[in-house]
Amino acid sequence: MSMPVSVVMAVFNGREFLREQVDSVLAQLEQGDELLVIDDASTDGGLASLGALALSRVRILANARNIGVILSFQRGLALASHNVIFLCDQDDIWMPGKRAAYVAEFERDSAICVVISDSEVIDSAGRVIAASFMASRGGFNGSVSSTLWRNRYLGCAMAIRRSVLEIALPFPANVPMHDMWLGALGAISGRVSYLPQPYMQYRRHRNNLTPSRSQKPWHQLVRWRLAMAWLLALRMLRVRLGMHRTGNDSLTAG
Repeated sequence: MSMPVSVVMAVFNGREFLREQVDSVLAQLEQGDELLVIDDASTDGGLASLGALALSRVRILANARNIGVILSFQRGLALASHNVIFLCDQDDIWMPGKRAAYVAEFERDSAICVVISDSEVIDSAGRVIAASFMASRGGFNGSVSSTLWRNRYLGCAMAIRRSVLEIALPFPANVPMHDMWLGALGAISGRVSYLPQPYMQYRRHRNNLTPSRSQKPWHQLVRWRLAMAWLLALRMLRVRLGMHRTGNDSLTAG
């Protein structure tokens, strides 16, 4: 049996696609794995669509109030039990073989801290509209310098080793994106393995925000990148000086 994994999914009003995504994840999980769903004070009754799954195979934790996607993922990551942790959105679809391929990479090389694959892009009806997400980003490059220039770390296509969380949590209050933060710290602290085969269908629809459609003013993008560079440098300095503490108990409250 391969190493057990945790899957952390953040949910907010995701009823339309939630059951399809959960089914695609559970189809690949093995005995001892866990799926944690952090519900960010949804109002659409989406969790009811999971039915008996919510009692038997899915651990659901509801935030007392809406705290946003970054803090919801932070809570889920802090609660994850296993050494390999997948990030998961509410509206995508895992393709066959994803769990096995990612775990094989972590088992192959203990220095690998992050595994990420390409993804097909689908629309709200599940039709493939692009064969490669990474092609739209100019191909994958996981170096810190490249990430600061143009982020390729798509959180829902990533899995991380627990050692990354030991330096990544808590997320800085003004971090632009949690997946960019995790990917960059993984690249600093170890190796990143990129799988060019798509192992996920990444859904674009009217209610989600995709990297390619983000139309932020250039000066805001510059500020984000300068802030990210500073936050990374500060966090690694604190880690190397032995000053960093995750404060795990405070991160698990919703």
